[in-house]
Amino acid sequence: MDHSPKKITFGTVTRNTLSKQVEENITQLLISGQMKPGDKLPTEMELMEILNVSRPVLREALSSLESLGIITRKTREGTFFNNKVSSHPFSVMLALASDNLQAMIEARMALELGLITIAAEKICDEDLERLKQTIDVIESSKDNNYWEADLEFHRIIALSANNPVVEGLIDSLIVTLIKTNSIVKVRERERTLNHHIAIYNALAKRDPFEAFHQMFLHLDYVRQKVLKTDRSE
Repeated sequence: MDHSPKKITFGTVTRNTLSKQVEENITQLLISGQMKPGDKLPTEMELMEILNVSRPVLREALSSLESLGIITRKTREGTFFNNKVSSHPFSVMLALASDNLQAMIEARMALELGLITIAAEKICDEDLERLKQTIDVIESSKDNNYWEADLEFHRIIALSANNPVVEGLIDSLIVTLIKTNSIVKVRERERTLNHHIAIYNALAKRDPFEAFHQMFLHLDYVRQKVLKTDRSE
């Protein structure tokens, strides 16, 4: 029996790999509960000593964390964990799926159907009034050029969920709305209007089940219409 050591290979350990480990260690401070959103991180000198890394490695890790929206570096004040989750990873996935229209629509549905059930319980009278104003704009539009009011309707609902964990994803939601809007060639104002009114009424009643149902009907209509248009081109 051959007991000789098996030949194994390792990838080269680079500074980039080390900086990724630093990123993970810093992020772990949040995950473990040792630090909280909004907390100030130790100084660069302290982090270099704690993590046993050089300044270039640390700064590379901090730059990456900042681009991901996890931290913010303020001149003369220090480095802080952000209070809100960044949409960066989700935005990257949307960019990678830019040619997969069905996946983008399904992502939109997953976000909006979740957000509207929360919004139904939290939406304030001021936001309901703003929703009503977007409906009025759509109703009075003469040339079917109402997409900005349509976009605002969905944005108001998403923000009404008032949840800092998902708030960072709303910009990504808007990206999917703009993408699907660019596909639609023929608009059906009356149908859109009826859907929006039904959604508004459910929200006004603070009924999450009805709000979910009406939003699903609306988004499914959009999905079928957009995919049909995309296949015909």
